[in-house]
Amino acid sequence: MQKGDLQKRIIDLAQRQNLYELSLKDIAETLNEKHRQSIKHHLDQLKKKGIIVTDHENKKVIVAEPKGYKFANLFNLPILGSADCGRATTFAYEKIRGYLKVSSGIVGKKSPDGLFVVKASGDSLDQADTIPGGPVKDGDYVIVDCKNKDPQDGDYVLSVIDEQANLKRFYKDKKNRQIRLMSESSLNLPPIIIDFKDYSSNPSYFINGVAIRVIKK
Repeated sequence: MQKGDLQKRIIDLAQRQNLYELSLKDIAETLNEKHRQSIKHHLDQLKKKGIIVTDHENKKVIVAEPKGYKFANLFNLPILGSADCGRATTFAYEKIRGYLKVSSGIVGKKSPDGLFVVKASGDSLDQADTIPGGPVKDGDYVIVDCKNKDPQDGDYVLSVIDEQANLKRFYKDKKNRQIRLMSESSLNLPPIIIDFKDYSSNPSYFINGVAIRVIKK
């Protein structure tokens, strides 16, 4: 049995029953799993990711929503991969690498709806001083608002080009009818240039959301 299948079945069981009241033996028997240690290992992995949360005060196990949610007065924002996150309009548990816990004041939002996190890879924005919490260093966490798909000039965006995610600064070059995705880097990286027509019609190019905050690693 594959790891993902067992974890999915544990999640499904936790959505039907309160795992707080079940022993490892109970869970193993319910899932027809011979090895209790396998159950313990995958439970621990799900807890480490923040997908399963133990609420000791109310004596129950909670399955986190596969999106941003609020628990214990904190926003729990799903962390997706920076290079393979794809469209972030919907989330699946298997795409989530964990949850970043922040207060609402950190992101300036009343709700975590539409917020997710990517881990920065590379130095394309290592001199981006105007983004809150910036600049963006390799390994930093970047909070993205995927509800904002209409960036303004100067916004920092998560764009996806040929299935590769990029953190860049967004500009519209109306004179030449181009989108310019600019680096702010000590490496003097060239911009990514996209024609207006391609931007509006080519499914290989799209904006996944606007970056609103950097959290240092």
